[in-house]
Amino acid sequence: MARPFLQGKTAFVTGAASGIGAACARKFYAEGANVVLVDLSESGCMALAAELGMERCLAIGASVTDQGALHQAAQRAVNTFGGIDVVFANAGIACEPPTTTRAIASEKFQAIIDVNLLGVWRTVNACLPYVVARRGYVLLTASIYAFVNGVANAPYAMTKAGVEMFGRALRAELAGTGATAGVLFPGWVSTPISHSALGGHDIASKMIAEAFPVVLRKPIRPEVVAEEVVAGIRKRAPRIIVPRRWAPVSLARGLVSVLTDRMLDGNTKFHALLRQLEGDE
Repeated sequence: MARPFLQGKTAFVTGAASGIGAACARKFYAEGANVVLVDLSESGCMALAAELGMERCLAIGASVTDQGALHQAAQRAVNTFGGIDVVFANAGIACEPPTTTRAIASEKFQAIIDVNLLGVWRTVNACLPYVVARRGYVLLTASIYAFVNGVANAPYAMTKAGVEMFGRALRAELAGTGATAGVLFPGWVSTPISHSALGGHDIASKMIAEAFPVVLRKPIRPEVVAEEVVAGIRKRAPRIIVPRRWAPVSLARGLVSVLTDRMLDGNTKFHALLRQLEGDE
């Protein structure tokens, strides 16, 4: 049997206690990697480490809003496992419940930017020297919201578009070093961050149903994302779009953006739902 390609490598994962982060951590571990689990929930990381096996896991409670804590986490990873081969900057939050730019509290708006965009930067900043030394791979979690209209979730969409550009720039900057970078674009995934869109909030769910065709809004399990992530890391892919039905939307995003923006401009049912959403706050 072929040796798993992550055997003996070390993967540093933020947002590791749940959702996509936890699913990918499990898959990395199954592939033979040492896994550094980083999350605001230290108890969640400890529980996952206990499930997987403490001998190849390091559980660290840290916020991606704290640069010092991330540098300490990266140093602990190196001290424990000798280096970092893969960094998966995955931690993220969204508007919960969804709301408009007019209605959102400024503190919430700024918190989303801080976690989703600056948190990705801080994670990469802490780990990049070690990844380059190992000629490794950096993976950043964006979203299909990097290229679809972010109505009622504007700060989330802003951050995901920013993460995409950061990943593209980083890959070009790393060319020739032996290290490289890629961007993950998940669609609807059955995780807490998608709860409102997938039936947890009546108005938000109606808005999603109005704006997206059925074939695009069908959710997938985090484990499906994890399979694609490992395949993408193996290929050192520049982008990982999952489910793959979103790939044509990304490729045609210029035309799709014009058409969907025009649709939203003229959809009076959608406008009424937006006003209800603002009144719900």
